[in-house]
Amino acid sequence: MSIIPKRLYAIPALASALACLAVPGSAAAAAFPDKPITVVVPYSPGGGADNAARIISQGLSQELKQSVVIENKGGASGSIGAAYVARATPNGYTLLYDASSFAINPVLRKLPYNAQKDFIPVSQAVSVPNIMVTAMNSPFTSLQSYIDAARKAPGKYTFASYGPGSLAQMIGELLKKETGIDIVHVPYKGGAPAIVDVMSGQVNVYFANAASSLGYITSHKLKALAVTSATRMKELPDVPTMSESGLKNFSVLEWNGFFAPAGTPPEVVARLQQAIQATMKNPAIQEKLHKLGLTAVGSTSAEFAAFVKSETARWREVVKANHISLQQ
Repeated sequence: MSIIPKRLYAIPALASALACLAVPGSAAAAAFPDKPITVVVPYSPGGGADNAARIISQGLSQELKQSVVIENKGGASGSIGAAYVARATPNGYTLLYDASSFAINPVLRKLPYNAQKDFIPVSQAVSVPNIMVTAMNSPFTSLQSYIDAARKAPGKYTFASYGPGSLAQMIGELLKKETGIDIVHVPYKGGAPAIVDVMSGQVNVYFANAASSLGYITSHKLKALAVTSATRMKELPDVPTMSESGLKNFSVLEWNGFFAPAGTPPEVVARLQQAIQATMKNPAIQEKLHKLGLTAVGSTSAEFAAFVKSETARWREVVKANHISLQQ
């Protein structure tokens, strides 16, 4: 009878033990998510990003078969909420739902995080054009009429924004860069007070988010001069684009998208991307977003990363050319 050395018995036992150790990690990845997911919206409740996030979260809950909870952490143009997510455990259960400010903040502010290194772009969710609006009794009837007036009286005419460093300011700054006009930026603490003062004529124009201004335009409380998208909006077929109004290749879209903390496992990012893309193809979700003037996107992680990089470069150029500071 042969005698098998004890150390040979240890080999299958070791393999079995290693297999057991491997199972929990694989099972965890396959089971994601097995608890509720928190989506941090770094803006106030009731705003454009918040409204869109709540609609999309309904679809995500269905796709992931888990609760998706919206948590608002507003302040500092979104950077407070972003900093919170940057410090979160990178396991896919805490996500950031940010807007265009994510690409603007790094070129204007000293941030408590690195926008490029501390996040993984998961998917762009939606896009929406901005609309150049003015008061109904305003003398301006087109973008060109505003530009002509500003050229004749440098420093006299104004444009509103919903805060320093906001996309609304950046569009106005881009207009200044492309035309050479001297117009004055008037920042507000949110879009609502900006719209009120534009309607009353206190400020001349405002590049308003379509989601927040479309109702005022269709009810004839605001006059639309141009849209910032590459093509006309279906909801406003008679309003020309900025490009059609004389500024070639002037196209800017406000956007929202999902980010995960750096270090989130690739398979978890892939699962989230797939769920977001499926949600953005959901006709019921698309219809709800459409009522807010939003277009569903649902890009891949790689596409979204490239987009955010290009947006950051674009606004860095505008900030440098116009010598913009947060004191403006």
